[in-house]
Amino acid sequence: MTHRTVTAPEPTVVPGERPPTGAQAELLRTGMDTLHHADPELAALLDAEVEQQNSTLAMIASASTADPTVLAVGGAALSNVTAEGYPGARYHPGARQFDEVERLAVERAKQLFGARYANVQPHSCSSANLAVLSSLLRPGDTLLGLDLDAGGHLTHGSRASVSGRHYHAVSYGLDDRGLIDFAQVAELAREHRPRVLIAGASAYPRTVDFARFREIADRVGAYLLADISHIAGLVAAGLHPSPVDVAHLTTTSTYKQLGGPRGGLILAGRDFDAPGPDGRTPLHRLMQRAVFPQSQGTPSPASIAAKARAFAVAAEPAFRETAELIVADARALAAELSALGHRILTGGTDNHMVLMDVTGTGLTGVTAERALEECGILANRNRIPGDTRPPLVTSGLRLGTNILAQRGMGPAQMRACAQLLHLVLTGTHLVSDTTYRIDPALVTTVREEVRWLCARNPLPIDTDASTPVSLIGVGP
Repeated sequence: MTHRTVTAPEPTVVPGERPPTGAQAELLRTGMDTLHHADPELAALLDAEVEQQNSTLAMIASASTADPTVLAVGGAALSNVTAEGYPGARYHPGARQFDEVERLAVERAKQLFGARYANVQPHSCSSANLAVLSSLLRPGDTLLGLDLDAGGHLTHGSRASVSGRHYHAVSYGLDDRGLIDFAQVAELAREHRPRVLIAGASAYPRTVDFARFREIADRVGAYLLADISHIAGLVAAGLHPSPVDVAHLTTTSTYKQLGGPRGGLILAGRDFDAPGPDGRTPLHRLMQRAVFPQSQGTPSPASIAAKARAFAVAAEPAFRETAELIVADARALAAELSALGHRILTGGTDNHMVLMDVTGTGLTGVTAERALEECGILANRNRIPGDTRPPLVTSGLRLGTNILAQRGMGPAQMRACAQLLHLVLTGTHLVSDTTYRIDPALVTTVREEVRWLCARNPLPIDTDASTPVSLIGVGP
């Protein structure tokens, strides 16, 4: 056999030199221009989505709007890179730029949250939670988390999730005021001796006392996992107590309030080097293995780059200003809805979320949701404590102010939003648990008012905003 020496080609980007200016931008422009010619059907759907977002009042508590730079980075050519493993220890070649991108994302996440460790590879907060649980628990071990009907999350032990099937899941709930029942948490912890205690929720409008959870966890020798998926932006901005140095581990999504791409994040603070269940392996090493290779394969390079960009945006002063507006808006929205006669759970809110009991309007959660959507307002159905209706119907509605604040709307505009909600909810009539009747004239009037409010307060991505005339005068 004849052997020949092959000289590796020089890298396209030489260390210390800058790549051709605008190469990535040109690639994105070319891609979108070509898409409109090659696949106009798909392109039209994408354009319609932008128009819909611009002209819709989105009060989805589990959503925020990504900065245009985050969206651009999420479509970067890094998506072409396959590189399992971590920076400096990949299982594929060609990851030079991606290594630096991931290191940058990790450092920015640590700085943003004051963490000692960060893993930016989880594809979602659910992925992050399941990775953490699988590394700390054996099948059949006990997990203690907030009950789904009390505002918990599927991955906190619901039977509908792997977390409630592979582990012995015990749930705590709320007291008569709708607040976390810490007496019950302590009692259940003493009785069941969980290996993991989860602090966090997907539908809880009040401040979470992470320090109190840690006290309970320490008494029974449990690891404390804090899930801050819904409040990560407020935590990063210093407007909600941070669990990073309180809990053993903290997880979050990067899109619900951080304005980032779809994805998750695992953080650790002062306990980053605490021993895992084997008594030897530090938690940070355990988390590295928990994500790869234990629960995920190839990471999403472009998504990680988008996370890096989102973390940088969240570190800017303007992000804190928006976070302050988020909280002020939620309080104003809750107060105005209450003044209009609607029942607000816990009597108000400390964060971005407002929970409503819609039974007083004669509606169900799903009919309220659908009637509002027909009028251009997005809010999702939600079960409330003591709910007798099934999860697909519910008796509650969950509202959020993340995107309203990103539009620049303040407490004054919340009065307009509350009045529009009130008009729709009181003008909708229940036919069955899942069907309703509403006057088409009311739908037209509210939709036009929604468009007016959105045009007056455009999204950061809306570069073609106009200002129509208000029809019913609920605006500022």
